[in-house]
Amino acid sequence: MEINDITGIIIDEAIKLHNDLGPGLLESVYEEVLTHCLNKRGLDVKRLVPIPVFYDGIKMEVGFRADMIVENRVIIEIKSVEILAPVHHKQLLTYLKLTDISVGLIINFNEALLKNGIKRIVNNFNPALSAPLRETKN
Repeated sequence: MEINDITGIIIDEAIKLHNDLGPGLLESVYEEVLTHCLNKRGLDVKRLVPIPVFYDGIKMEVGFRADMIVENRVIIEIKSVEILAPVHHKQLLTYLKLTDISVGLIINFNEALLKNGIKRIVNNFNPALSAPLRETKN
């Protein structure tokens, strides 16, 4: 299944869920119900996935958790906030970098019209390009 097919299913199910339940519920409720809906559609969904940080060759368990990872290819961060803050986008981008997953969705269910609360973030991070340049000897 292509990544756009996966994100399309996620967005379709999120919109149906929002239409049925409306805004204003806790994030955990939307997460639980969306997981159920995506499983019914045949997608593999993992919830509250720990994301370790590797630094200086050491794996550090520092408490990052992705709300949902779908098909091991899309991270979903569920929000139910008045306004998405820039830190929400940065948080998801960091999760994408740490997991080497390329696409993430922030879904803020606290919007009157859910399409206004869906943000797609793409990780263009390439570790090979960010590695320090090696000196060449002539």
